[in-house]
Order: sequence, then C-alpha cells, then structure tokens
Amino acid sequence: MWGTADFFAGRLSKKHHPFAVLGFSQVVGLFVGILIVIASGSWKGKAFGFDGFLIPGALAGIFGYIGLACLYEGLSTGRMGVVSPISSLSTIIPLAYALITGDVLSTITLVGVAIALVGVFCASGPELSQGLPLKPILLALGAAAGFGLALTFIAIGSQSSALLTMVSMRAATLFPTIFLAIKYKTAGNFNSKEMPVLIFIGAADFLANLLLGIACTKGLVSVAMVFGSLYPIATAVLAYKFLQERLLKIQYVGIALAVTGVSIISAF
Repeated sequence: MWGTADFFAGRLSKKHHPFAVLGFSQVVGLFVGILIVIASGSWKGKAFGFDGFLIPGALAGIFGYIGLACLYEGLSTGRMGVVSPISSLSTIIPLAYALITGDVLSTITLVGVAIALVGVFCASGPELSQGLPLKPILLALGAAAGFGLALTFIAIGSQSSALLTMVSMRAATLFPTIFLAIKYKTAGNFNSKEMPVLIFIGAADFLANLLLGIACTKGLVSVAMVFGSLYPIATAVLAYKFLQERLLKIQYVGIALAVTGVSIISAF
C-alpha cells in the first residue's frame, strides 16, 4: 500500500505541488481514520503518557512530516539516486529500537534482515558516479531520521491502540497542512478526475500505517519493520510496468536481495 500510494503521489506531484498532494492525502487519511473508528467503535486504549497512543501518534505525524519535507527538498536537487536510497534506510532506527528494548533474533534471521535492508537500498537505485554533494546527503539523512523516528513512535503507540495512534498521527499533520495551504495560497487546484486518485493515496497511506501498527502488536517489531521497508520495490515495479521506466541493473540485484532476505526471515 505504501509503495502504490507513493507511485500515484509521485505521478500527481509532476503536475501539482508535492505539498499540495501530501496535504490533501493527509486530510483524506484523517477522515478515513475517523470513519474506521466510528464504524468499529474502537475507542479503547490508553491516551495519555508516553505509553499511550496520543503523544507517540502526534510525534509520529510530526517527524513523518519533517521526513517528507527533507525528502521533497532533496529530490528537488535532482539527485534522486543519492537521496532516495539513503532515505530508505530509515528502518534502521525502529529496528535498533526493537532490538534494544527486547526483540531477540537468531543469527540466521539477522543475516536475512541485513540482506533485505541492503536489497531495499539497492532497489532504490543508488547513483554515486557523479560524487556525493553535501546538501542532498544531509537532506537524505534528515528524511531517514524523520521517517525512522515516525516508525518508532508508530510501534510505541500501537501497543495501546494502532488505530487511534494513526488517527492522532494524521490529526497532528493537519496543522502544518493548513499552514502550507495558507502560505502557498492554494489547496492544489485538483480537478474532479483526480479526486479518486487522491482519495486512494490518502486511504492507502493511512491503511499501510495501520497495518504496520497492528503487525507490531502481533509479533516482533523488528521483523514487521523490515517487511514494511520493502515498499520502494513496489513503487519501482509499478513505474517499470506502467510508465516504462527502465530499472537499473543494481535495482534488479536489490529486488533479488530483498526477496532473498525476506525468504530467510520467513523460513527461520
């Protein structure tokens, strides 16, 4: 769901300002979350405190937004082959958190994790032949830090309530969304034909976060995070299939490594 949402968001961002696409999808995600809460009656869960859903959810939303801001600014430099792969390593932060707080993985599973993470990095299409300029690297590290912290707080809040953590996350992003809409004096100027795609992006992104949060309550957080980190592969494959974007050789290698790593984790 993350990979598919990113694919369609990327296509719309070529026509509209990226923050307009982001903001609209965040608002849609909030409404989807509220509807799910009302339909399911899932109001229960500790709200306050660091072990509740409210604070971790809000922090996840803020750090995720910071990560996206760094990512978009980094991609605007034209060094996608530098920014995207580094930002994809955001999973290292929640993975480290999970291992420090009690997750225990066997040696063979750790090998599978390492192979999968290297695969995701390669599948993102690293291009280092033109050197490593400082600004894109710093922005990419900022994006990785923002996403990684967001994922960590999603895992923490989900122990109380995965659904309410995601609603809190989207509620927190409502304020920067309104600020950006006022700053740029536009809500995106989307037409009616683009609305279904925007709704899909917002719903898919929210549901992807929700599924990851639920996964963190059903098993090892570290394993859930590694599996969730595979989303760039879905984006690359969709771009290859529908936009005829050519995959680099290293992306084929990355996809193969990611599948191998996941297979090892699943088997052991």
